[in-house]
Amino acid sequence: MSANKVSLTINGQDVVVDKGTTILDAAKQVNVHIPTLCYMDLGELKFINKSASCRVCVVEVQGRPNLVPSCSAEVEEGMVVRTDTIRAIKARRTAVELLLSNHPNECFTCPKNMECELQSLAHELGVREIKWEGEKMNYEKDTSSGAIVKDPNKCIMCRRCETMCNDIQTCGILSGISRGFDSFVGPAFNIPMNESSCTYCGQCVAVCPTAALTEVNHTPKVWDALNNPDKHVIVQVAPAIRVAIGEMFGMEPGTIATGKLAAALRRMGFDAVYDTDFAADLTIMEEASEFVHRIKHGGKLPMLTSCCPAWVQFIEHQFPDMLDIPSTCKSPHIMFGSITKTYYAEKMGIAPENIVVVSVMPCIAKKAEAKRPELSHDENANVDIVVTTREIAAMMKECGIDFPNLEDEDFDKIMGESTGASVIFGTTGGVIEAAVRTAYEWLTGEELKQVEFTQLRGLEGIRQGTVKIGDMDVKIGIAHGLGNARKLLECIRDGHCEFQAIEIMACPGGCVGGGGQPYHHGHMEIIKKRQEAIYQEDRNKAKRKSHENEEVLRLYKEYLGEPYGEKAHHLLHTHYSPKERI
Repeated sequence: MSANKVSLTINGQDVVVDKGTTILDAAKQVNVHIPTLCYMDLGELKFINKSASCRVCVVEVQGRPNLVPSCSAEVEEGMVVRTDTIRAIKARRTAVELLLSNHPNECFTCPKNMECELQSLAHELGVREIKWEGEKMNYEKDTSSGAIVKDPNKCIMCRRCETMCNDIQTCGILSGISRGFDSFVGPAFNIPMNESSCTYCGQCVAVCPTAALTEVNHTPKVWDALNNPDKHVIVQVAPAIRVAIGEMFGMEPGTIATGKLAAALRRMGFDAVYDTDFAADLTIMEEASEFVHRIKHGGKLPMLTSCCPAWVQFIEHQFPDMLDIPSTCKSPHIMFGSITKTYYAEKMGIAPENIVVVSVMPCIAKKAEAKRPELSHDENANVDIVVTTREIAAMMKECGIDFPNLEDEDFDKIMGESTGASVIFGTTGGVIEAAVRTAYEWLTGEELKQVEFTQLRGLEGIRQGTVKIGDMDVKIGIAHGLGNARKLLECIRDGHCEFQAIEIMACPGGCVGGGGQPYHHGHMEIIKKRQEAIYQEDRNKAKRKSHENEEVLRLYKEYLGEPYGEKAHHLLHTHYSPKERI
């Protein structure tokens, strides 16, 4: 046998694995299930949470007096492992019972009800009573951010969020607080979330096994608006929603549900149903114009795309010295809100204050973004309410909508047309590819016949590609995940990397892996399927370049004037402010 191989026995089954393999991974190879809770394997992201704090995965190893946590213990030659002994099973159940003894007994009203891993594990292990009643933690919930709710009373100290925030996103916000019985994970000194440097990317929410971290629930606001006869309620849907929402109704990951989304939202009672893709095309008109302007007039390069609000928060807190390189364009859903409360309001004869704009986003950070004062117009918020994919799906279920069997419908007109370029905003590399499709034709005056730039695609954390535009070799950098963004920015700041354009998205895979999407529990193959569906939707479009969108062109002709002009800049652009790193 190779020196790099190890043979062992698990529950009587012989198995040969690579040296360095954990008992847990070895057990998977012979289809032996070992329950886990704190363990988190993020696959291609190359990060595994091995805090081994919950002791739910313990097994017996012959010759060892103590039970062994299988998620962190590596195999050894000749090891004999039993996962199914009474001692191991009782120890797992006791570990869960102890966690439940200090856990709020409010499953019916918990936002993670039926999605809670602790709840599922208790069922799997046959826990039917709380054996130890007594004192419980009693901390106040933190809703200060308007995006993320932190409930320390539901924290089980699995440290998953800490791994995500510190090791993967490199934001450094979360750490263990207090000791012993009263310990939980939160910002240093337990300061409110809105006083920290949190980006609200929501990846901590995506990996939290309980409801210690959840998004702020905005569904009651939507119901109130829909039931107010004095309000004209408009909904817009981001590109990444259409390839993920089906999972909330038992459909396969990557199912394209664009037409069903429009139909479902109309049945919910929205007065107008629109696609944020229209505003993504509008964003490209402005962003590509800005890029061309910087190239022609010696402007600051590289230019960074600025559609991701968590990324914007990140650069404001972590790299305030580089705030002159992001594009000044607002994000697509904010642009949509701005145009809705000006152009649309005038066209429909509705007072802007009587219009409620609801954004359905894959992103928790969009909730905080909508509240930024610099993204309002005449003290009127461009976007009034933001709900996630999970939230809108829950609302559809409340309505009794049979989503999988709906007949496809189209989005409303005036601001409903979109191109393939706008769809690919939903995945990493998509925004910059969409911008290149337009910038190419504007810089060369030639038709771009091959619109797919495969050198910009993929799921590697940091990618770079070169696009030939006329006589220029345009070097492009792409990063998804804030830890990768940090590496890219440091490389630029140190003068080791030279690019003309950069795209950064905070979430793994981009918006398809957003913090508000259906929980994928670290399974990157789900994100891959969503990404593939995004590109398929692009290929399905008759028009695949943003500057070919006739409704966008009409908007400029009737209202905005020239792209990157005075009026467009007033309504569609913003500014950034350096913020303290805490």
